[in-house]
Amino acid sequence: MKILLDTHIALWAVADTTKLTSEVIALLESADNEVFYSTASVWEIAIKHKIKPEQMPVSENEFVFLCERTGFVRLPIENEHIYLIKTLTRPKDAPKHQDPFDRMLIAQAKQEGLTLLTHDSLIPYYHESCIMSV
Repeated sequence: MKILLDTHIALWAVADTTKLTSEVIALLESADNEVFYSTASVWEIAIKHKIKPEQMPVSENEFVFLCERTGFVRLPIENEHIYLIKTLTRPKDAPKHQDPFDRMLIAQAKQEGLTLLTHDSLIPYYHESCIMSV
């Protein structure tokens, strides 16, 4: 399986594995799986680290270093990913979701045939087959 990590899962995988379930750890460690992290996550971390470093203690540079050291593959943002965002829909009665980084991750996973591994309870409301909630 080809897995794209949402930002929380990626951070936990490289900086605090105690927050990951044994199921997620098994997915990440399986030789059968290829694990990706997105440039969107690097961008999100850079913004959050600059604004509130006490809440985002890992900088974007540290994050990239740790992802690369762990063997995760970087997934750049392509125009096709951006164009696909407009196809993402949610039910009108779904809770509000204001995170543009999450929408980019969903679009990337959908476009590239990856499974987006997420812990975010709002992402599954998109009802995309590429989403795996853990």
